[in-house]
Amino acid sequence: MHKIITIVGARPQIIKAAALSRIFKKHPQIKELIVHTGQHYDFNMSEVFFEELNIPKPNYQFEIQAGEQSSQTAQMLINIEKVLLKEEPDLVIVYGDTNSTLAGALSTAKLQIPLVHIEAGMRSFNKTMPEELNRIISDHSSTLLFSPTKTGIQNLENEGFSFKKNKSISIDNPKVYHCGDIMLDNSLYFSKIAEQNSTILNQLNLEKNKFILATVHRNTTTDSPLRLTSLIESIINLATTHNETLVFPLHPRTRKQLTQNKNLYQKLQETKKIILTEPIAYLDMLYLERNSKLIITDSGGVQKEAYYFQKACIITRPETEWKELVELKTALLCDVDKQKIENAYKTFTDYPPHFFPTIFGDGKAAEFIVSELLKFLS
Repeated sequence: MHKIITIVGARPQIIKAAALSRIFKKHPQIKELIVHTGQHYDFNMSEVFFEELNIPKPNYQFEIQAGEQSSQTAQMLINIEKVLLKEEPDLVIVYGDTNSTLAGALSTAKLQIPLVHIEAGMRSFNKTMPEELNRIISDHSSTLLFSPTKTGIQNLENEGFSFKKNKSISIDNPKVYHCGDIMLDNSLYFSKIAEQNSTILNQLNLEKNKFILATVHRNTTTDSPLRLTSLIESIINLATTHNETLVFPLHPRTRKQLTQNKNLYQKLQETKKIILTEPIAYLDMLYLERNSKLIITDSGGVQKEAYYFQKACIITRPETEWKELVELKTALLCDVDKQKIENAYKTFTDYPPHFFPTIFGDGKAAEFIVSELLKFLS
């Protein structure tokens, strides 16, 4: 029996874990234990996904309080280390770039347990982002690295990772794989279920391909009053000037910061064409993405899902890890600049993209990853 611990803490990681958990269930020689750090403490941002995606309930659930980056990560380090010492897993899997990823990577590497990083090699080349530091440290703490894109592979090679394997695999001689994106696996799998079960369009009184979907959650925007104001005013402008219906699920962090600017929040709430909602369940979110006319987001995951469903995407950040989307002109980098967002809207309205080549694999990344994990453990 091979014991594998999966560490999650944020919504995207819970979703990514679903892809591997489906495959693990097919292999009785694998026992998966799930550790949930509690990084996303809002029910709609966390536990509902375990239920909706039929992921096993966490074997360990921490109640890490939201707070400063270092204190939150420190609490996770202490708790994760206790679990690893108790369970003595053969492998530990972390996903993406959150504080949960960083804490899981450091705890695992220091205990000399092989670490698996899913979504390795992604770089924004902006180290002022906490996520960028988390990615780099996690990659350089890993024994097995699975990159979804060729760009990720190139980034790792540029950082000194070797692809010539003359020695046994270890943290000092890690192995890098180009595997495709498990998020594509999930989008294909769950969009079929959403097509049958989601009623979100009827609930929000929406017509297919006649609304814009917007999300914002990154603290680089939400925690800056000037940046958040600029972005919200841009969203309001699209709804009012262009008479666009705009669906805007509010992340808890975004809502909290908006309450500090009562005038802006009131203006947003009173804009008739804007539909404010609580965080949207994953299946409903996929259905909204699939049936929108345009997506505005600072989320890396939503950027990719826009691409999977062949939707134009306005990225409200100055850079992106998914530079292929910008190179293919299916997405435009606008940051929170009102004029750039306006221009991007006009560009995509007049000239919607039609070329979406396959760059994220064949939808079978999870199967490939599990097969390689079994080879490593054998």
